[in-house]
Amino acid sequence: MSLLNHFELLATDGAARTGRLTTPHGVIRTPAFMPVGTAGAMKGVHWREVREAGSDIVLGNTYHLMLRPGAERIAALGGLQRFTGWGGPMLTDSGGFQVMSLANLRKVDERAVTFRSHVDGAKVELSPERSIEVQRLLGSDIAMQLDECVRLPADPDDIERAMMLSRRWAERSKRAFESAPAGHMLFGIVQGGDVTQLRSASARGLVEIGFHGYAIGGLAVGEPQSVMLAMIEETAPSLPDDRPRYLMGVGTPEDILEAVSRGIDMFDCVMPTRNGRHGLAFTRSGAVNLRNARHADDPRPLDEASSWPSAQTYSRAYLHHLVKSGETLGAMLLSEINIAYYQELMGGMRAAIAGGTFAQFHEQTRADWARGDIVPR
Repeated sequence: MSLLNHFELLATDGAARTGRLTTPHGVIRTPAFMPVGTAGAMKGVHWREVREAGSDIVLGNTYHLMLRPGAERIAALGGLQRFTGWGGPMLTDSGGFQVMSLANLRKVDERAVTFRSHVDGAKVELSPERSIEVQRLLGSDIAMQLDECVRLPADPDDIERAMMLSRRWAERSKRAFESAPAGHMLFGIVQGGDVTQLRSASARGLVEIGFHGYAIGGLAVGEPQSVMLAMIEETAPSLPDDRPRYLMGVGTPEDILEAVSRGIDMFDCVMPTRNGRHGLAFTRSGAVNLRNARHADDPRPLDEASSWPSAQTYSRAYLHHLVKSGETLGAMLLSEINIAYYQELMGGMRAAIAGGTFAQFHEQTRADWARGDIVPR
């Protein structure tokens, strides 16, 4: 392994792990959940709330930021941390997934992916080298290799083709990253769809290349949870114990709990803010739909046991009113409540792993979700 390691594994409990990842902009406690600030902003939530909720790191999207306002402009303005005011650790994805899912008239070949921008229709080329260049201009602490993600279900031949292309792009991404300043990191991305042999082959190939950390990509893209967990079980043992493991684009609190129990360290997902904007709150009693009429006359807080003030302060009746009225404040409050719950879940898992009580934490958390919300008045 030729790259300097910035990850310290502090404790394990079964397959679950807790550790510390040091970046130029701060330390990340793992397991860690990264709220998604796609275009350099957290939808409906101030960076202050994101930080106070316990987030150590956030995610920015290379595809969106390179199209608007532009990586060169952000670099001239001091980089993504200064441009946004976040100031803490940031991970940028490679842009590959968004190209596959959002761009019009895309064409993938060995050299690059070419597409039409969804913003203005301009023709754009994204190669592994350009993806790394953009991420370096953005100044993210952790960059991702460019890969091709195939939506599931898919033909096994197409899955294998995309996996092999992603591995070749991984080599080019690493070469392009060689001039990055000390302390900045590059993660490789394991692909292989829902084919166990391809997942193992992809993981082995990336470890041979050598990265600061390893992501598992191409999951939570249409497959059942059981398939996702099976792919984690197949992949994680092939990855180095002393490097962070990142499950991309995942997910629900249950997905995260089960993935941590299988050895995953890092996660990202738009779910806390997206669901918050649509009236759904995540709590220790499971998901609560504030659109339901049962909350209209309920003066009780959303979760009186929560450490987050907004979950204690505002009544369910008021939150219901805000959501039903389409008031922006409702989306803002539920989004910050959701981010805080995710971070509380991560903190609980870190403490349980460190204390050797993860199995009990896992059982109690699932029991709380299964019990469900408080009885309506």
